[in-house]
Amino acid sequence: MAELSKFQVVLQGKCPRCHKGDIFTGNAYAFRLQKTNINCSHCNLKFEREPGFFYVAMFVSYAMNVAEIITIGVASYILGLPLIYENLWYYVSLILLGVLLLSPINYRYSRVILLHYLTPGLSYIPGSGNK
Repeated sequence: MAELSKFQVVLQGKCPRCHKGDIFTGNAYAFRLQKTNINCSHCNLKFEREPGFFYVAMFVSYAMNVAEIITIGVASYILGLPLIYENLWYYVSLILLGVLLLSPINYRYSRVILLHYLTPGLSYIPGSGNK
């Protein structure tokens, strides 16, 4: 089986050490609530490095939300109808809808980014956890 690139591993939510095990159960928009696995099913890496580790993911999620709010606001201004440019509720409702729809993505990828890019000492080890 071919090795996945770092981008593919992050996009698929795979383990930062072995690039094979899943970080989450299910997908982002499933009817079941998505949960973070405790350990990697392949290399047994404990994802929550210490108690409260994923609280830092809130800061990553905040940065993602700010980027989404700016993008939605500018896109709605550029693509909006000329008669509703001055209606504040047009922008507020579109931004709130966008943030609400993207919240499962923010939850998932803020944790994935934290594990892959912002955790010192946690890196890919080829062949780790071979079963």
